Amino acid sequence: MDYMFQPGFLGTKAPFFMDFVTLVVALLPLLVGIAISFAKRGNYTLHGTLQGIIFVVSVIVVGYFEYGVRLGGGYEAFVQNTHVSHNYLFAVLVVHIVIAIVTLGIWSSTLLCAYKESRRGGVLPGSGSEAHRRAGVRTFIGIALTSLTGIWVYLLLFVF
Repeated sequence: MDYMFQPGFLGTKAPFFMDFVTLVVALLPLLVGIAISFAKRGNYTLHGTLQGIIFVVSVIVVGYFEYGVRLGGGYEAFVQNTHVSHNYLFAVLVVHIVIAIVTLGIWSSTLLCAYKESRRGGVLPGSGSEAHRRAGVRTFIGIALTSLTGIWVYLLLFVF
């Protein structure tokens, strides 16, 4: 696992794993937007499949990130070389984590409800479509905010 802590590819002080995770997080709203576009065009099966794949990959990437942070010495080890106020950085990190956790809950619930409806033989679009669409919008907003705050934390840790 030494490769995780080799210099990253984004040209900052970040290790490889942080660059990789940040790139995935930055692309996440685009990927989810593409999956949503399939639903808007009526291809609900592909929409659902892509959402499921993106969700699973995202959870794996978060696990990889958490493993790297723990292996790298935790929060304290990564904040040692930043010139940003630790109180400010901690506040931004807390906001990021809260948004990410709430978004994970909404996204999980949306996927689970859609899966259950499809297993019952629900026809799409069906009676729950408007609620699903609203949950999808909330999920997308949460993913976009998670992405933005994650990039913000990365910049505070490794650029500023």
